[in-house]
Amino acid sequence: MKKHLIFDFGAVVFRWQPVDLLREVLPAHASDADAARALAERIFKGYTDAWGRFDHGTIEVPELVEALAVQSGLSAAEMQRLVDAVPAALEPLPDTVAWLDRLRAAGHRLFYLSNMPAPFADQLEARHAFLGHFESGVFSGRVQLAKPDAAIFRLALERFGIAAEDTVFFDDHPANVDAARALGLHAVLFQNAAQAEADLRAEGLVG
Repeated sequence: MKKHLIFDFGAVVFRWQPVDLLREVLPAHASDADAARALAERIFKGYTDAWGRFDHGTIEVPELVEALAVQSGLSAAEMQRLVDAVPAALEPLPDTVAWLDRLRAAGHRLFYLSNMPAPFADQLEARHAFLGHFESGVFSGRVQLAKPDAAIFRLALERFGIAAEDTVFFDDHPANVDAARALGLHAVLFQNAAQAEADLRAEGLVG
């Protein structure tokens, strides 16, 4: 059995639905799902470009806002509203939180590895006591590295003091799962807590 479990945050531990967020925050520009998806592509660009640099901790919010305004064609004020709305949109996923409770009670060591800008990480830590379930974690914005770069996985394993072969990693992005597997972790593409728990039980990786 694997006793060490590393969790991504967005869409794994916390809800992350950027299309829904855009429809809520910028309804004039995201009046339907298709318009919101197109706008999300211009803004996030697969978490590369400006948002990728924000995740890496190499730009601050003012520079991000200006860059997103250029990418999106919208105003800086609108992009500031979007950035300000993100932390509240990252709501805990109840099924995952309940599973974390069970895993911790069963004696598993829990860690996190998240592509998360430092300002958002600060707010999550301040707002959510259940993050105390995690023994340790790495936020990309605090180490200037981000998934799927192998370097951030190596840094996390070293910081946590665990071996790749004894560890399961959960993430909703295939590229991150592939990167983890290349380093010897058992990685699971996360869709929801029930699916992930069932997959691990079927493979005899957790009790």
